[in-house]
Amino acid sequence: MISSVDTAASPFIIDVRDITKIYGKKTVVNKIAMQVKPGEIYGFLGPNGSGKTTFLRMLCGLLTPDGGSGTCLGYDLLREAGEIKRRVGYMTQRFSYYEDLSIRENLNFIARVYNIGNRRQAVDESLERLGLTGRQDQLAGQLSGGWKQRLALAACMLHKPELLLLDEPTAGVDPKARRDFWEEIHRLAAEGLTVMITTHYMDEAERCHRLAYIAYGHLMTEGTVAEVIEKAALVTYQIQAGHHSRLAARLRESPAITQAVAFGTKLHVSGYDRAEMETAFRRILEPGQEWKPIASGLEDIFISLMQQAEDNFK
Repeated sequence: MISSVDTAASPFIIDVRDITKIYGKKTVVNKIAMQVKPGEIYGFLGPNGSGKTTFLRMLCGLLTPDGGSGTCLGYDLLREAGEIKRRVGYMTQRFSYYEDLSIRENLNFIARVYNIGNRRQAVDESLERLGLTGRQDQLAGQLSGGWKQRLALAACMLHKPELLLLDEPTAGVDPKARRDFWEEIHRLAAEGLTVMITTHYMDEAERCHRLAYIAYGHLMTEGTVAEVIEKAALVTYQIQAGHHSRLAARLRESPAITQAVAFGTKLHVSGYDRAEMETAFRRILEPGQEWKPIASGLEDIFISLMQQAEDNFK
């Protein structure tokens, strides 16, 4: 069973306000507030360079915020970073284990770093849980992306963390490995482990209990998938069009259209004023180019939010 924090002192695993990080003249994380509940899978989304990794590193005590306050696992983010580090499992974007050591040797090394008692049993349990027992003698450098991912997760779980921070863990991994990984994450959450995960995949975002979207250091929206879509109030239509690249360019010229994106042989066209959009369609579309309203998806929402964000590196 996964160990869990005493929530009597703090009802949230993560409870931070106005967290800020500045490098030189650039504010890469700008006054972010966030609360994450025990046992929750919290998706953290945003484009490359948006500040997601920097925020994760501040949560787990690897970076010190330049502003703001709060707690992680009940410990003060500014004054008790050492306590947080010992209780968090952090899986980085890059595979960072010894490629000339076997899976077991890598896990044994990590167990020594954490000074885990009964290391052999801890490693055996981790190998078994992640389905690595049959490959335990294989060199890490010979593993495919999916098996490297399992090794990284096994290493993160060795010390029985109370919070798991996963930074784009499924990048470059095949669909089956991604599905298997998410099944394991949901099993861990069901046992009480709290997980924060960054991803660019919309299907993965939909697997999270709640989401947050960050762009250029600013928190743009957060909530369940349904809440994020409702708050966006984005109106989307699907247009059946043969030469959709030319049509998309024409549609984007209309002030009523915020985005026109190709989905196969169709266009998803979004805006915020239904009447103005339909007026634009009647003016621009040719006979045979049919349009109909559809539900806005997460990708439509996030593209729209990105367009609204101000680039902090300009």
